[in-house]
Amino acid sequence: MNVVLDTNVIVSAFLSPMGKPATILQLVLRGDLSICFDTAILAEYEQVLGRDKFAGKLHQASIRRFFELLYDFGMQAICIPSQISMPDEADRKFYDVAKKAEAVLITGNKKHYPNESFIYNPVEFLIKINLAEEKEW
Repeated sequence: MNVVLDTNVIVSAFLSPMGKPATILQLVLRGDLSICFDTAILAEYEQVLGRDKFAGKLHQASIRRFFELLYDFGMQAICIPSQISMPDEADRKFYDVAKKAEAVLITGNKKHYPNESFIYNPVEFLIKINLAEEKEW
């Protein structure tokens, strides 16, 4: 299954290794889910994960490994920006990549997106794939 992970899901996964976003990231890192991205998404991941406020809070070796796996096994999409009305214009890139890649978009901020059936928060997504009740890794 193809997924697009909003930056807030990535950050949450690194901040709370036992949380729902971390479970989703583990599925990506194990190859159970295929992560999709474009250059704008990569740039945002790098910019946000590199913020001073996260220095000392995020395991840098894990972040480097995440980017290595992303470059090696992720699916890069090239998108033309959509014309759909967006509550938060900065999130258009995630929406457009998800549409192009026929992927599920997972975000902690569903209110920033149109009400579409392919957009889930982490709990909803884990319920969808029947992992909500399983012990997290």
